[in-house]
Amino acid sequence: MANSCRAYYFQHPYRPLLEIDFMKKLLCSALVLVISFGTSASSSHASSTLSASQISSYFQRTSLSATLADPAIIVIDRATGEVIFEKDSTSSRKPASVMKVLAATATLEFIDPELRYETRLYSGQESASLVLVGSYDPWLTNTYKEAVANKRAWIGNLIKKAIPVLKNSQGIPFKSVSIGYSGLFTKDRPLIETAFKNAGFKATFTPLSKSEVITNSKEEIATVYSPTVREMVKFAILWSDNNLANRLVLNASSVAGYGMSNLGVSMTINDAVARLEVDPTGLEIFDGSGLSKENRVTAKLVAELLQKIRDDPKFLPIYEGLPVSGVSGTLEKRYLTTAPQAVGLVHAKTGTLDGTVSLAGYVDSGDRQYIVVAIADHIHVGSVPTNAARATIDKLFGKLAAPLISPAA
Repeated sequence: MANSCRAYYFQHPYRPLLEIDFMKKLLCSALVLVISFGTSASSSHASSTLSASQISSYFQRTSLSATLADPAIIVIDRATGEVIFEKDSTSSRKPASVMKVLAATATLEFIDPELRYETRLYSGQESASLVLVGSYDPWLTNTYKEAVANKRAWIGNLIKKAIPVLKNSQGIPFKSVSIGYSGLFTKDRPLIETAFKNAGFKATFTPLSKSEVITNSKEEIATVYSPTVREMVKFAILWSDNNLANRLVLNASSVAGYGMSNLGVSMTINDAVARLEVDPTGLEIFDGSGLSKENRVTAKLVAELLQKIRDDPKFLPIYEGLPVSGVSGTLEKRYLTTAPQAVGLVHAKTGTLDGTVSLAGYVDSGDRQYIVVAIADHIHVGSVPTNAARATIDKLFGKLAAPLISPAA
């Protein structure tokens, strides 16, 4: 994905800024819709949307497509809550990255959406020592490429600022450095060690308690801040960022009192689902990103969750972050040829694993909005069956899509 598309979200100080090319896509999408439907603007709204029986008939036929290999599907009228169509909607299925919707829900249930995480670097009381104090910042990345592409805080920048401190009284750099640390994810430590090695230092690490951080720290060298939790949730949903989504819900698990582990994540998501009074039957959670092939959800559960969170301001960042068909995120290149009439009208979370393609979200259909969940987790492994399943699902969602057209005066 081009950097110009992915970087618009967070430029210092992490305020969402829409870039020109993104706006062009929105304008182009609007133009497509105008051209596609403008000639029929004077016709009645009913002529451009399907009746409940037509929806059920079409979805029934399409659900039998070999490309979907016995999927689980559900369609709900968001305004009335009426189930328009369902097929195996209570069967347990692999959600792939649709799991991120559940993880984001739990994140926003337990963490203040305006919270920003911070990471501080101090010189140590001893020579050739540093103290790195984190707050389990999900946004802090260890790869320069990702930092540049997404305007993320890079641990390497902190290390660069530490180098002038790591010299003796004659100005000669030390060859080794002792680092006391707290508030870092376990996987970050070896990556930080590598970053110091690349800078010419051999680093040794010592975990510190809160009191030890105070006694071992001398002067602050640098501090980096994350965007708000609200913006990070939107980014994780838009670009299906596995690491970010999982670390956010790990932090939510800590706040909820369940601990920072996969078990804690499972308990936290189940807690959030229960608070929203959604039936958890069939829910099995092994991570928050959806990468685990052991995760299980039902299409019905996901649809009911989407129904609950849509009108609750607390969960608005999820809807705002959903990729839009043919316009943004992981749906940016879809629908343009598979269902062009639906460009700009589908807001949904994508999911892909070996043998699984899923899509869950909302479809605008005139003055209605439908909640649709499709999980095809029995397809053959490979790019050809994966792309075929995506195309069929695009057409499935696209069949419902229709712009809101006001009757001619």
